[in-house]
Amino acid sequence: MTAPTRDKIDDCVHCGFCLPACPTYQSWGEEMDSPRGRIDLMRGLRDQKIHLTSTTVAHFDKCLGCMACVSACPSGVKYDQLIEETRAMVERERPRTGLDRLQRGLIFALFPYPRRLRVMAALLLVYAATGLRWLVRGSGIMRLLPRRLAELDAMGPPVSLHAVTATLPVLVPARGERRARVALVAGCVQRVFFPGVNEATLRVLAAEGCEVHVPRDQGCCGALSMHAGREAESLAFARDLMARLDGEDLDAILVNAAGCGSHLKDYGRLFEHQPDPELAARARAFAAKVRDINEYLAVLAPRAERHPLALKVAYHDACHLAHAQRIRAQPRALLSGIPGLELLEIPEGDQCCGSAGIYNLVEPESAAQIGDRKVDNVLTVGADLLASANPGCTLQIAKILRQRGTALPAAHPIEILDASLRGVRVESLLGATGRRP
Repeated sequence: MTAPTRDKIDDCVHCGFCLPACPTYQSWGEEMDSPRGRIDLMRGLRDQKIHLTSTTVAHFDKCLGCMACVSACPSGVKYDQLIEETRAMVERERPRTGLDRLQRGLIFALFPYPRRLRVMAALLLVYAATGLRWLVRGSGIMRLLPRRLAELDAMGPPVSLHAVTATLPVLVPARGERRARVALVAGCVQRVFFPGVNEATLRVLAAEGCEVHVPRDQGCCGALSMHAGREAESLAFARDLMARLDGEDLDAILVNAAGCGSHLKDYGRLFEHQPDPELAARARAFAAKVRDINEYLAVLAPRAERHPLALKVAYHDACHLAHAQRIRAQPRALLSGIPGLELLEIPEGDQCCGSAGIYNLVEPESAAQIGDRKVDNVLTVGADLLASANPGCTLQIAKILRQRGTALPAAHPIEILDASLRGVRVESLLGATGRRP
C-alpha cells in the first residue's frame, strides 16, 4: 500500500512558484489550498504532528490533480505522485460517509464500465427524446437537490443513437503499404459519449499507413480510480487491460484521451513494488510503448493529403496532456499543418477547466469557479471551434457554455485532422461533432 514518502515531501523548498499556477489558490488565496500548503499537510501527517481530520481531507479533496504545479516547479517536486499517494492513504484510513460515500460509490460503479455507460447513454437518449429532461429542468426541481446530484444532470451531454449503438472493429488494416502495427486504447467515457473520436482516430491511422488493433472487450485503464485514491481497484483494471494486449507484436499502444494517456504511461511506476517481478516487467514494457495520438502522429511523416479547412480553432491544453505528459507542440503542429486553418491561443490556455476526472462532480462549486475562468478566456478569441483532447474537458466546457446560452462546438484534434484528410466541408465538421451547447 502506498503513502507519501519523506524524500518526495522534502523536495519542496517552499519557493512559491506553484502558487500562481494552482487553480484553487487562484480561487481562494488560501495557503492550505496550494500545492505548497498541501505538501506541508502531508509532512505534518508523516511526522504525526497533525491528524487526518475532515478538514485536512477537504484540502486534499479540493486539489484538482491538474499538475500545473509540476510544470511550474523549479525543484522537480513530484506533486503528482504525492497527491495520488496521499489520496490512497485517505481512502484507506478515513472511509467516506454519507452522501459523499454514496455518490462516489455510484460514480465508480458506473464510469469505469463502458457497458454500463452505454446503458446510461440509452436512458439519457430516452430522457431527452421524451421531453422529460426539458420538463425536469424547467420545473426547477434540480435547484432543490444537493449541488452534487444536480451536477450529474447538468453534465449530461447530448446523446445520439449512434453513441448508443456504435462499436469498434477489432482490426483496421493500413491503407497502402503498412508502416506500423499499433493498438488503440478506446477509453470509457470517450468510447460511449464521443464515439466519433475513436472512429476518426482509426481512419487517420489507416490513412497514414498504420494497422490498428482494438482489443476486444477492453475495460477501464484505471485512471479515474487511481486519481481518486482507489488504488487496488485501479491496479486491477490495469492488469486486465495489459492482459488483453499480452503477446501482441506492437510498435505502439495509442490513446486519444489525455487523462488515460498520462496514467497508462505510469504503469511501470505503479507496479514497480509489486511482489510479482514478471508483472512489474510487463508493466514497464507496456508503458514504454504508450503514446498519445498527437504525439505519435507528430513524428510519423505525413502520407495522406491534407485538404483545406477554413476554420478558426481555439486549442485548449488539457492538463494531463500539457502538464502530465508535456505534450504541447505536437497537437498544435498537427492542426497548423491543415491548409486554411487558423490556430488561436487561449489566454492562460494551460489553466485547468475544472473537470479533472470526477472533480466537477464531487467539488462542483470549485469546478464552476475554475471553469468560468476558462470559458471567459475561450470566448475572448472568437473561435469557430474548440479543440479539446480530453472528454472530461469537452464535457465541462460545453456545460458552462450551455448554461450561458452560448454556442461553440468542440472537437478532438484528431477529428479535425480526419475532416481535413477526408476533405469534408467545414459546415459538416461543425455539425458532426454533435457537441454544441
